[in-house]
Amino acid sequence: MTTKIYKPTLAAGQVYARIAGSAAALAPIGNVSELVLAINETTKKLQDYTKGGGGTYAQAKRVESVACNMKLHDLNATNLARALFGTETAVAGATVTDEAHTAYRGGLIRLAHPGASAVGVALASAPSTPIAASGNYEVRAEGIFVLDDAAAIDDGDALLIDYTHPAYDLVEALTSSAKILELSFGGVNEADSGNPVIVDLFRVQIGAAKNLGLINDNFAELQVEGEVLVDPSKTGAGTSRFFKVQMV
Repeated sequence: MTTKIYKPTLAAGQVYARIAGSAAALAPIGNVSELVLAINETTKKLQDYTKGGGGTYAQAKRVESVACNMKLHDLNATNLARALFGTETAVAGATVTDEAHTAYRGGLIRLAHPGASAVGVALASAPSTPIAASGNYEVRAEGIFVLDDAAAIDDGDALLIDYTHPAYDLVEALTSSAKILELSFGGVNEADSGNPVIVDLFRVQIGAAKNLGLINDNFAELQVEGEVLVDPSKTGAGTSRFFKVQMV
């Protein structure tokens, strides 16, 4: 047993995660500015009835829950899917032919895939005659914007659009239940010569993100609250079924 009294702590490091119980790799989740455990307890008290004046005769304290709160700054597809109770899919780049849409001047045609290039637009009634972009439409990351004064496109025109799109990540929100993750924090204590501090959280059920900033003056972040659940596979005297801390 080693005893070290001097232990001011200011930690920084990497947080890793995987679905609890899976054989997947513990993968880094990116830049995390907050990882906080909050232990909530309840206290049962027995009043002293043996004499006047009262007071506490006995009390017992029990842990009610262990909250795990994180603030994530890398809004990658995996983090978003977990925080939005969603599913993620990697979509390969491809070429799309004859995607059908109805045009309206001064409005966006939202293409099925983002980042279109090599775009060709034609009337469905004359598919072999491309419509020039100049004076008619703009190609944007989200689709085709038909100009207010488009010369060759009228409201209600049926269009066929060809284009190529790059590979991208797709997150469908609110399609699954809350994930239970295994988390591992590999940190260094900057206030103690950079010594390692490692925390393993065996099973954390995360809640939905508290917010998702899309337009903001600051960098977007994901604030996620979860709860550390019991891990019944951890057994033995002195062995935690919730989390453990290792520090040098």
